[in-house]
Amino acid sequence: QVQLVESGGGLVQAGVSLRLSCAASGRTFSTYAMGWFRQAPGKEREFVGSMRWSSGYIYYADSVKGRFTISRDNAKNTVYLQMNSLKPEDTAVYYCAASTTTTGGSRSGNYDLWGQGTPVTVSS
Repeated sequence: QVQLVESGGGLVQAGVSLRLSCAASGRTFSTYAMGWFRQAPGKEREFVGSMRWSSGYIYYADSVKGRFTISRDNAKNTVYLQMNSLKPEDTAVYYCAASTTTTGGSRSGNYDLWGQGTPVTVSS
């Protein structure tokens, strides 16, 4: 089993950058894809971006494309979400997720393992 722990959230002002981390432990070799999602208060969980583990192929939601970047450090079994030019509408709890059965994608149902989430608040 894979365990995921996010960190790096916080309260920031609009326009600044923040980097979230997702540390994976356990049977990480069974992971096919890693994804980032977010959920704002009163809203449904929203896809942010995803990385296919073997190919490294990454794609993003249109709402964050050009501002957010997913990367990974294989030695640390950690995936990062670099968030630049943050906006108040980026305020949400951010979750990382792992899929051990599919190549990920934008549907949350494709992911079977989730972290506990880290809150990000962007003030105007």
